[in-house]
Amino acid sequence: MKKTLFTLILALCPAPCAFCLPPESREEEMARLLKQFTDAYHAVEQNFADPLIPEQAFYGGAIPGLLRTLDPFSSFLDPDQFRSLKDMQQSVQKGFGSVVSLAPGRVVILQTLPGTPSARAGLSAGDEIVEVNGYRLDRLELEQRPGVATLMPFVLTPAELQSPSVSRAFFLRPGIGYIKIESFDEGTGEELGKALEKLESANLGAGKLRGLVLDLRDNPGGVLPAAIETAALFLKPGQVILAIRGRAGPGEEIKAPAEAKPLEFPLAVLVNGKSASASEIVAGALQDHDRAKIVGEPTFGKGLVQRVFDLSESTGLALTTALYFTPSGRSIQRPLAQLKNGAPGGDFRTDTGREVKGGGGIVPDVAVSPEGLTPFRAALEGSSSFLSFAQRYTSEHRNIPESFEITPELLDEFQSFLSERQIRPSVSEWSANREYIRIRLKAEIFNLAFGVEKGDEVDAQRDVQIQRAIQALGLR
Repeated sequence: MKKTLFTLILALCPAPCAFCLPPESREEEMARLLKQFTDAYHAVEQNFADPLIPEQAFYGGAIPGLLRTLDPFSSFLDPDQFRSLKDMQQSVQKGFGSVVSLAPGRVVILQTLPGTPSARAGLSAGDEIVEVNGYRLDRLELEQRPGVATLMPFVLTPAELQSPSVSRAFFLRPGIGYIKIESFDEGTGEELGKALEKLESANLGAGKLRGLVLDLRDNPGGVLPAAIETAALFLKPGQVILAIRGRAGPGEEIKAPAEAKPLEFPLAVLVNGKSASASEIVAGALQDHDRAKIVGEPTFGKGLVQRVFDLSESTGLALTTALYFTPSGRSIQRPLAQLKNGAPGGDFRTDTGREVKGGGGIVPDVAVSPEGLTPFRAALEGSSSFLSFAQRYTSEHRNIPESFEITPELLDEFQSFLSERQIRPSVSEWSANREYIRIRLKAEIFNLAFGVEKGDEVDAQRDVQIQRAIQALGLR
């Protein structure tokens, strides 16, 4: 434990600087302070009313207490946390391979991924999980379950699954593609390349890909090389992607590689308040070089360079060592009291002289908030009415074509279904929400019939941020 703490202190102050003591005096001061710490530890160990657990004292107390004086993001990683971090960077996690819909008291399977424990066990879209390890999840009678009206036990063993960071790639309109990046991992660049190839090959009959909406909403970031690789796909050789400035050593600029062959079609990038770190690096670079229109809401504002140090006893340290800046000089990091070189304001301009706001985070060129839920829509979503109807419909209609549309007759049937569940909107309320209902019904039916990606294609039709991003491309 003492060795871990000593290694941690060396990591926090790796080299002499103008703000530190000379090396000899610093070592003497560190030895004196460490002796004070060990004296205090021994006093507690020998005299505290209860036995002292060393792991709790160091991993849960002394080391986190030291890091709390720095910033909210520097953190100590115990062996389990350090192992989890490495797994996350590889996009590997344990699970069953099911995509589910969660509602109060209900867990319904929308899709099982090929080759996963769920698929091997025989689970499929529309199945409802009513009990897990003896814990009841629903209060439904057996005759209310669509399909096979019997309880069927399954024993599933979690397996390692590869989590794709690029989760969606489809067309919003002829020639206009959509790609969703969930996070930036080691394989993101390769996955993005494959997604673009998929769109290009699927669109051969209609000509080249004419525009792209890149969705970085809710993307918390990830590894820096993946963000660099993503931005470089759209920037000219030699264009700056970001600058790194810290206390130790000179600043650094990272540029698009000289051999880069950038894609030139119009680009719009979607962001929101949960877009952070690597997402902000990509959005900021594309905005500063006037390569893309940024659409949505202001981003989170996390532009800290974090280096992970390997410590003894399989522990680690995620430490803030510098800050990220966009090509125009904007600090991505929002202001923090602990960081004196945080996020200054100023006059920041893109390559064409267009002014962009600084002060932390990326402010969109086109501000669009997501559409909120009215009380009627909230009642529909909260009661799982769309999913329940889709379950019943798909159990009765096994061969649904991809050309399927919601007919007026099916809307009437759904209205009767709602009435049975004591949901009776007024005529004006129903008319005002008719298109919303049509799209949501179709999306849930497609989720169960074809998989969640097809359902998302349908849902994109009512996503106001996606629709505004299409307009920002400036294509006809």
